[in-house]
Amino acid sequence: MATGAAVRTAGTAGTAGTARKATTAAAGLAGAAAGLAGAGEVGAGAAAFGSRRAGVRGGRLRRTLLASLVAAAVVVPVSAAASAQAPAPAPAVFAEDASPKSRYAAHRANLAEAVRMAEDADRVGRADRLRAMAAAGTAQFLAFDGRGRGRAVEVFGDLGTAERVAVLVPGSDTTLDTYERFRSGAVALQQRLQAGQPRSAVVAWLGYDTPGTVSTTVLTAGRADDAAAELGPFLDRLAGMAAPGARLSLLCHSYGSVVCARTATGPAVKDMVLFGSPGTGAGSARELPTTARTWAGRGGADWIAGVPHVRLGGLGFGTDPVDPAFGARAFDAGAGGHSDYLKPGTRSLDALAAIVLGTAPVEEAGRA
Repeated sequence: MATGAAVRTAGTAGTAGTARKATTAAAGLAGAAAGLAGAGEVGAGAAAFGSRRAGVRGGRLRRTLLASLVAAAVVVPVSAAASAQAPAPAPAVFAEDASPKSRYAAHRANLAEAVRMAEDADRVGRADRLRAMAAAGTAQFLAFDGRGRGRAVEVFGDLGTAERVAVLVPGSDTTLDTYERFRSGAVALQQRLQAGQPRSAVVAWLGYDTPGTVSTTVLTAGRADDAAAELGPFLDRLAGMAAPGARLSLLCHSYGSVVCARTATGPAVKDMVLFGSPGTGAGSARELPTTARTWAGRGGADWIAGVPHVRLGGLGFGTDPVDPAFGARAFDAGAGGHSDYLKPGTRSLDALAAIVLGTAPVEEAGRA
């Protein structure tokens, strides 16, 4: 027992020491980056002062952002490496023509097993969250993988009779441990759609490994490219599960808008909606691999408005989708913040529902 305790103490001390070293290294890197930024500002100021001060401020903001990301890139992986992965069974496997109902039943069984395994591993928090996802045996999952950060694709409504289907694509830090907030938005949208069209459904697509908000990954397109390779074929299959001629809409939040902007969509997808977007990596809506109408909106209190719309060495996503130059149709996103777009009673929720239902007023359309 004493030997085991000593090993655990040494391991803890080693992890803490590694974290301290990483933090020190991060601080040094951030300081060096900030120093380089300062040197650049002096040179820029000597070369051009008056009319270029705005450019200098923009450059300072970009360099400060990159310095912070360097620090986060060093510290965050150390913290993640120290966290245990929740145990769970491998996801169920189906034939290509398996019905949605058979998938729902198999994934409910898989989810129940994931709850049991989490409890056995004393992961009480994960077990509680998975139990909530099971929704007392009524949940409808087209996909579920409880391993690690997890993936899930959940249907709200009767997919087989749905003539209007909204697919929600989430942004950073959406995992099984934060799934409830994602689900809440899907439920709110489904209730709003049902008021206008009973034959409608919402699909919450957590079908990719979302990046962390505080990471360099969130400023690159790597995760989005991987996700787009999954989302495109999924949309094709989904169109065959819904009612004949069903109209699909992609609703893409935050980093999810980067995913959607890289997803090749078929003719069933009629609308692509980007909201709370940091940019897409495309210079205009015409560059997106879709024939769908593209919409963009941002809440009045959304902090993402302050993100620099630049691309520097593969970091950042360029043109702001709400900029008229991007060419998306504008919709009224109200006065809410970054996490408020799908809250009941908001102007943004009404506008998103109107786009899905095809009743959005013409005057809200900007240059297409």
